Amino acid sequence: MKKTAALILALIFCLALPSYGSESSEDVIYSWNSNEKVIALTFDDGPHPYRTEEILDILDEYGIKATFFFIGQNVKDYPKPALLVSERGHEIGNHTFTHRNLQSLTFSELMNEIITTESAIDELVGCETHLLRPPEGKFSDDVIKAAREKGYSIICWSIDTLDWAHNPSENIAKDILDSVEAGDIILFHDFVSGQSPTPAALRMVIPTLIERGYSFVTVSELMGDK
Repeated sequence: MKKTAALILALIFCLALPSYGSESSEDVIYSWNSNEKVIALTFDDGPHPYRTEEILDILDEYGIKATFFFIGQNVKDYPKPALLVSERGHEIGNHTFTHRNLQSLTFSELMNEIITTESAIDELVGCETHLLRPPEGKFSDDVIKAAREKGYSIICWSIDTLDWAHNPSENIAKDILDSVEAGDIILFHDFVSGQSPTPAALRMVIPTLIERGYSFVTVSELMGDK
């Protein structure tokens, strides 16, 4: 039974790997070459009506700042947790307005996905974001072109926790602790359907990484742009 579950998770992981167009190598960031033991925690698909705040409380316990990639429609639907992310000093990134596959959109449509989310974030919290995370890490040359035109860096990840697939918390913690390196960008989700393994996984991972000498920064800080 355990073997079957492991195979299913492996297949999901392969399907979840970011895909890209011909211009990807220098335009998309998966991790950052760092001489310091720093890591960026990132959270996708929020804000969530209550889970975002639960994650914020955990991060506050350890004095950690992270980067939250918001879906524009969720910002409209759940403004309170979106405001909390900003008020507590975390970074906000653009995760498009409807979480559609950007590879399937026309250039005009994908620009609209970016711009409407940008406007929703700015109107609510009064901050401009310069980080774009394409849904599922899928992008094309048009996405890269749009990001350049809007002054965005495209941010993917080097470790996918698979929390969105309800990977058990213990597995998430083991996978991170077995593979983590300085400069990693770790993908979590604050919006997960049903029961989320993310809060428990964070409580397992964060203290151990701190003991190992790691510190946590936002994506912009990781790239040296404060």
